Amino acid sequence: MIEINGRKIGEDNPAYIIAEMSANHGKDEIKALEIIHAMKEAGADAVKLQTYTPDTMTIDCDNEYFRVGKGTIWEGKTLYELYGEAYTPWEWQPKLKQIANDLGMDCFSTPFDATAVDFLEEMNVPAYKIASFELVDIPLIQKVAATGKPVIMSTGMGSAEEIADAVDAVRAEGNDQLILLKCTSAYPAQPEDADLNTIADMRVQFGCDVGLSDHTLGNEVVMGAISLGAFVIEKHFCMSRSDPGPDSAFSLEPQEFRAMVDAVRAGEKDPESITIDNRILGNVNYERAENEKASIVFRRSLFVVEDMNAGDVFTEQNVRVIRPGNGMAPKYFHDVLGKTAKTSIKRGTPLSENHLS
Repeated sequence: MIEINGRKIGEDNPAYIIAEMSANHGKDEIKALEIIHAMKEAGADAVKLQTYTPDTMTIDCDNEYFRVGKGTIWEGKTLYELYGEAYTPWEWQPKLKQIANDLGMDCFSTPFDATAVDFLEEMNVPAYKIASFELVDIPLIQKVAATGKPVIMSTGMGSAEEIADAVDAVRAEGNDQLILLKCTSAYPAQPEDADLNTIADMRVQFGCDVGLSDHTLGNEVVMGAISLGAFVIEKHFCMSRSDPGPDSAFSLEPQEFRAMVDAVRAGEKDPESITIDNRILGNVNYERAENEKASIVFRRSLFVVEDMNAGDVFTEQNVRVIRPGNGMAPKYFHDVLGKTAKTSIKRGTPLSENHLS
């Protein structure tokens, strides 16, 4: 059984409820502290942060690959602009963790590169969260798993093969403290795309405890997941959806989060009281929902980040694993290093096999 700060997570234990702050602090540290206090009042067990900067997430480039296209709430921005608006300053994070701990909540984070993992290890976080978009970033998952701490991993957009690769990467580091979260990577997500029947299949197919990361605005998907044995629930949290910011539109306000927690706790005491709409159960499905397809570009991949000439050697300085997802999969990173460029390549070009000599 997995434990986070001595809290047992799994069968015969209450669901572990995570409140995700994301960018909803609006770059205001006082507001971030207010949100943490509100999370406590709303019944959250854990506060989750995100640890990145624009430069650890992507590069400052405005070619076609780095500009957000149609189909998401972030349309028109460059990725660098988006992450500059959204990131949580690293100097805040130890203080935020201390406040959460003083209030009796756990606090951990989603790292987006190796430097973030090193930083979070200095903070002594009790667990790690892997975001759906980083499910394919095998080098990052290996780095996180090697800490030996519990890993909670969202699976939005993930095929069965991609989820299996990520699970194998965790276990190859000798870490068996893994929880998968069923997730639909649409913002906001629609209940009819939940396909909650996948939860039971994930538990069997991957041999993991399973929970839910939910981006719908109601409680029905959460309650359906609880009835199917979800051990972890994650929801975005904001003070008001009217607040500006890239994530507020699909976050719960404090009273809504409190109502969700109360419903979960009541349902745990009396499971037969939970009514489930069959449309959220759906099928066992590892195909992308239609409204996830616009999000796939936000995954990471291999990009050339310095101008290169034919014959130049690929190194960690000129190739990086960054967003967006137009290049080769991150799992090929170490295979590419040491090879040479077949032609000249401009900075900001997604790396493909055709570039390799």
